[in-house]
Amino acid sequence: MKNIVSLFLLVSTLQAAEVSAPLLKAIHQAETSGRFGAIKGDNGAALGPFQIHKAYWIDATQYDKSIGGSYSNCADYAYSVKIVNAYMSRYAKKYLDANNSEAIARIHNGGLNGYKNTNTLGYWNKVKKNL
Repeated sequence: MKNIVSLFLLVSTLQAAEVSAPLLKAIHQAETSGRFGAIKGDNGAALGPFQIHKAYWIDATQYDKSIGGSYSNCADYAYSVKIVNAYMSRYAKKYLDANNSEAIARIHNGGLNGYKNTNTLGYWNKVKKNL
């Protein structure tokens, strides 16, 4: 029994942290006003409910090869959540662990150093209103 408990504790510490449901909802609202489907933004460069760019998708699927699929799958909400979680696990792990919604949202908007970029502050304020 002691070995089973130890194994459970080890596995639970290895599981990747995920973006919280309230933050996902707030980002979704900020990106597409909560719409679903193959929404195109940024002059056709972003796709889906979370407005994912192809480079973001590539980073996420290289990090978590179990996701698979193609960029066009970003039109699907559940698939896009996997992409956002993989991207954040790759580039924002310490912010996921700390539940730092601001850094996570700003990285989603501005890339891996988005949390440092003052241009992402307006985006964070938009997300924050939806939390």
